[in-house]
Amino acid sequence: MTAQDIAEWIAFDPPRSAWHVAVDAEERIVGFQWIEPEASLPPEAANIATFVQIGQTGLGIGSALFEATRTAARAMGYLWINANIRADNEGGLIYYQSRGFQDYGVIEGYRMADGQIVDKRLKRYDL
Repeated sequence: MTAQDIAEWIAFDPPRSAWHVAVDAEERIVGFQWIEPEASLPPEAANIATFVQIGQTGLGIGSALFEATRTAARAMGYLWINANIRADNEGGLIYYQSRGFQDYGVIEGYRMADGQIVDKRLKRYDL
């Protein structure tokens, strides 16, 4: 993913969203995270998404991103953050669990944009 790709996503984000980007010493993007409102959630909740470049996990990038995101979520008045994670994304499940997210639901048979059917785990972080 390029900086231009991220800039295009950010340009279309709704109000009450926040983006945080992690860069390495050469100013290359190695991770990013955002929160945004989601129509299926109550107004006091935000959806979260996190991406860290392959080979860059376990270095504290996700921890730093989440600290910034958690602070921003509180400042925007959110009461909790929702993570919607593919059941086969072991790294994602571990990441959110290690941040303190708690399981609260499952979406079975979710159809991805490419037609693939997966289960999703729902996790919640109370601010």
